[in-house]
Amino acid sequence: MSQYNTISRRGLYRSRDGIILGVCRGVADYFDFSAFWIRAILIVIFILTGFWPVIGIYLLAALLMKSEPGVPGKNHSKRKPRCGFSRTRRETSERLKRKWRHLEKRIRRMEDKVTSREFDWNSRFYG
Repeated sequence: MSQYNTISRRGLYRSRDGIILGVCRGVADYFDFSAFWIRAILIVIFILTGFWPVIGIYLLAALLMKSEPGVPGKNHSKRKPRCGFSRTRRETSERLKRKWRHLEKRIRRMEDKVTSREFDWNSRFYG
């Protein structure tokens, strides 16, 4: 188990790297068990008890369990972070600069369109 997981084992969390809502991986990380075996046990219980009890308990667990806290500057998965707060300052500033440039380009295109002669003629003829 990684140093991050041993430090943050204060509670039971849904994993950000889980397959479906991260409940099984979160339980496996909490009990220091293989996620494969937790999923296998869940499937056996699913077969023995039926559809609704297992799905209901799984969804309830997903709603009640908090998502695993992220460490700023570290991405444990190759996916993009889910919220902008887990990014570094540099990544956030670069993202804002890109958005500003894109917005500025859009405004320039709108200004060119509105100030063109064709727009003036079209507004005169078609209202």
